[in-house]
Amino acid sequence: ALEKAVQDGLIRVNPAIGCKLPPKKAREMQVLTREELQRFLIQAKFEGYYEVFLLDLATGLRRGEICGLMWQDFDEKAGTLKILRSVNVPRAGELEIGETKTSRGRRTIRLPPSTVQRLKERKKHAVSQWIFPEPLAPEKPVRPSAAYYWMKRILREAGLPEIRFHDLRHTFATHALTSGVDAKTLSGILGHTNASFT
Repeated sequence: ALEKAVQDGLIRVNPAIGCKLPPKKAREMQVLTREELQRFLIQAKFEGYYEVFLLDLATGLRRGEICGLMWQDFDEKAGTLKILRSVNVPRAGELEIGETKTSRGRRTIRLPPSTVQRLKERKKHAVSQWIFPEPLAPEKPVRPSAAYYWMKRILREAGLPEIRFHDLRHTFATHALTSGVDAKTLSGILGHTNASFT
C-alpha cells in the first residue's frame, strides 16, 4: 500500500523501506482422524462432491493437480492415474493449465480398487475431457478455488475442524505412514523430490 502511495504521488518516500519483517510462522499441519474422515466423506457424498475428495484422500494430490485431471490420464484396466498437469489461477484471474509443481510431480499412481470403481462409474456419465469439469463450462477444468470452497462447506456442515486444503494431503500422508507405507514409496505418490522431505 505504501509503495502504491509513492507511485500515486501521495507520499514522497516509502517509510517502510528497510524495515525487517518478523519471521513468518508456519501454520501447524492438521490431520483428520479416521472418524473425522468418515464424517467428511459422508458429508461430501451428501453435497455431491464425493469423488473429488475420495480421490484426493486416496492419493494426496495437490489441489491444482486434482483439478487438472483428464479422462485420458485414467487407466481403468491398470487401475492407475497419471499426474501430468496442474491448474492454477494467477492474479489476473484467468485459468492457467501447466506443468506440475516439480519434475517429480509428473507421476503415475496406483489407485485403490474402490476408487477405481468410483471413477469408472463417473466416467460413464462424463460430459467433458476433464474428470472434474467446471459445472457451468464443462470444456474447462474446475477452478481450484471451487474445490477449496466445497471443502470448507463440507467441513462446516459435518461439524469438523477448519483445515486447509493442503491438510487433506497431510491427512493422506499421515494415514499412509501409519498403515505401513514406507517413506520412499509415499514420496513417489506425493511427487516429492526426495523421501527426507516426505
